[in-house]
Amino acid sequence: MTHEEWVDPEIVRPYVVTRGRTEPVRGSFDLISLAVAVGSPPGPETGLDPEHLSIARLCREPISVAEIAARLDLPAGTIRVLLGDLFDQGFVTVQDPQPEVDMQDEKMYRAVLDGLRSL
Repeated sequence: MTHEEWVDPEIVRPYVVTRGRTEPVRGSFDLISLAVAVGSPPGPETGLDPEHLSIARLCREPISVAEIAARLDLPAGTIRVLLGDLFDQGFVTVQDPQPEVDMQDEKMYRAVLDGLRSL
């Protein structure tokens, strides 16, 4: 059996990207949590991985965790870990979903539907 036969890149890549981490260091992010960039976007000089930089670019406008995962074709768990890194370094802020009684905002429903459609 060759290396290519037993290594599934769909599993290995997210593991490598997160350096084996399965949870963010701090916080937890729901699929409908909205992330938005803070300040100017980080550049390669920050030492961030390309996936971090891609997430930061997507977060120039508020975007859900589910939509980021769909656009980057990475598992939501991987996105949560990488968002946690960006959050810890102050590059993004994350707004958790509001309790159901407060979800009267049509924009929130549209964001959720757009995120689900992109999956």
